[in-house]
Amino acid sequence: ELGWISKVYVNRPAVVRHAERIKKWRTVKGNWKAAWLLKAVTCIDLTTLSGDDTPSNVHRLCFKAKHPIREDLLKALDMHDKGITVGAVCVYPTRVTDAVNALKAAGCNIPVASVAAGFPSGQTPLETKLAEIKLAVEYGAREIDIVISRSLVLTGQWEGLYEEIRRCREACGEAHMKTILATGELGSLANVYKASMIAMMAGSDFIKTSTGKEVENATFPVGVVMMRAIREFYWQTGIKVGFKPAGGIRTADEAITWLMLVKEELGVEWLTPELFRLGASSLLENIEKQIFYHVTGSYALQHDLAMA
Repeated sequence: ELGWISKVYVNRPAVVRHAERIKKWRTVKGNWKAAWLLKAVTCIDLTTLSGDDTPSNVHRLCFKAKHPIREDLLKALDMHDKGITVGAVCVYPTRVTDAVNALKAAGCNIPVASVAAGFPSGQTPLETKLAEIKLAVEYGAREIDIVISRSLVLTGQWEGLYEEIRRCREACGEAHMKTILATGELGSLANVYKASMIAMMAGSDFIKTSTGKEVENATFPVGVVMMRAIREFYWQTGIKVGFKPAGGIRTADEAITWLMLVKEELGVEWLTPELFRLGASSLLENIEKQIFYHVTGSYALQHDLAMA
């Protein structure tokens, strides 16, 4: 429905002012903060996307995914029997089998997500992207994080973008598809809104801000625009699409602010792993340190917490 995006205008100064107000929101304290942090943990896609990934560090990541917070800390909060795990483990396609086997051996049902479709640049032929998606699904990935061709957005080829995402959705089969917009490379907030709409029209289960490899990753102005697009799409179709900010989210307070923004823009029904994820590699460590301080009243030493 190109009519939905043909006359889109984003009031950038107003969006930026709103984003500045978001940064000044007062954070929660005490047990309320601990509760928000545990909610954030359940929405994390625990990620390793490095050229030197090996089966051993993927196995360690999977163990941390099942035990994201030290057991005695959860007992102190009376949350040890609530089955708190991260939302998913995210790896490259070649490491999917390692992650699936590690999680199976650990006896948990955490989904494995795989980046695909020419991640992170998107500068590969469509046939190669589709083959990569199919292989990742074949290896056992239950979620696929694809990345769009930014050139299609920058040159206004909306039908071409729709067709590319639609074919990727088809290749995913039963796996959930998260579409990475790489918003830092789209040129304008209007393009972010339009790309969000096209991605949802083409069947995306989630829209995601960034690969984490761009110069500019998840920002509040971009988050506001993408969430407004999700809300408009829901009003028009009745279909709920998930949202995933990724890249540069490193502190517990930042994670809480993103959760609060989702609650403000989309409502509490979006505050579940089915509709909200945080893409992060170092965030979990900071959250666990904050919970350690809340429980013990002292700061964690280097050896107090397991490596994420």
